[in-house]
Amino acid sequence: MSRPHPPREPAAGAVRRIAVVSGGTSAEHDVSVASAAAVEAALARIGVEAVRLRIERDGCWSSRGRPLGPSPATGLAAALELLADCDAVYPMIHGAPGEDGALAALATLAGIRVIGSPLTASAVTMDKELTKLVAAANGVDVAPGRCHGAAELDAGIPFVRPVIVKPATAGSSHGVRLARTAAEFAAAISEARLFDERVLVEQPVVGREIDVAVVRTAAGELLVPPPLEIHGEGVFDSATKYDGTARFTVPAAIDDATARRLQDTARALFETLGCDAIARLDFFVTPDGRLVLNEINTIPGMTAHSQVPRMFAAAGVSYEELIAAVVGAPVPTRAPATVGA
Repeated sequence: MSRPHPPREPAAGAVRRIAVVSGGTSAEHDVSVASAAAVEAALARIGVEAVRLRIERDGCWSSRGRPLGPSPATGLAAALELLADCDAVYPMIHGAPGEDGALAALATLAGIRVIGSPLTASAVTMDKELTKLVAAANGVDVAPGRCHGAAELDAGIPFVRPVIVKPATAGSSHGVRLARTAAEFAAAISEARLFDERVLVEQPVVGREIDVAVVRTAAGELLVPPPLEIHGEGVFDSATKYDGTARFTVPAAIDDATARRLQDTARALFETLGCDAIARLDFFVTPDGRLVLNEINTIPGMTAHSQVPRMFAAAGVSYEELIAAVVGAPVPTRAPATVGA
């Protein structure tokens, strides 16, 4: 299922300055800022300067609270000058535009190293329908369903059975709803369209929600820590994700064979899609043992309480060690070489 992916060479010279870009114009602005703050703090602890860049809600750029220009275009020009003096850019924007590969493309065109997945991988994984098509073509189960465009949605889609409704490209579970009745279905479609004019309608999958992290270090090593299980009733929506009620078990209480299948499948999809740095792949494990891919995040949440840092902590890898391995900076403690590959 996976194609060969030769280890990439670390950037020449020591990594001293990294631009961390956060914010954005999507509903995930605040989560992005929190993730970036955690990354910036970790960089400071390992002796790397973080150049803080933020795209405000109106699309204008700022740095440490100072506007870089009166418009998105003028701010971008000033931001590029700051980026040119950095060793790399670390995109930490959740949602589009940004997580969809826009930032990766910008940095690539400017000749700046990107700590994260490239344009193609980011664009495909941001789109839930494209992700499902790639996964299914590579023998990975996905939930049955269809993606509907604006014309179909305007004409009206008949309600047949309980379904999961979600925007095709939004993240952080925004606009994701379980519709049990025709009235709930209509309301769910309307809410999903607030985030994207393309809406995915899927049959619900009954199973345990298991997340897997895959990391490619700056040296090219692939790391896969123990999977994490999400506990909760119903849909793991944005409210549950951020209101403190979500419960996690890591390592997930699953048998070794299932854990290996999850890790192998996640690793293969990571390679097939050409992902880099950090990605989180979310699965359902059904009662009959099937693995069903839910989605892939190439810029997952990175606060200390987010799923990816939790998974690595369970493997004995600190947050600082994880960030140092990804950016290619030394730390005064052991390297995360004990995580399964």
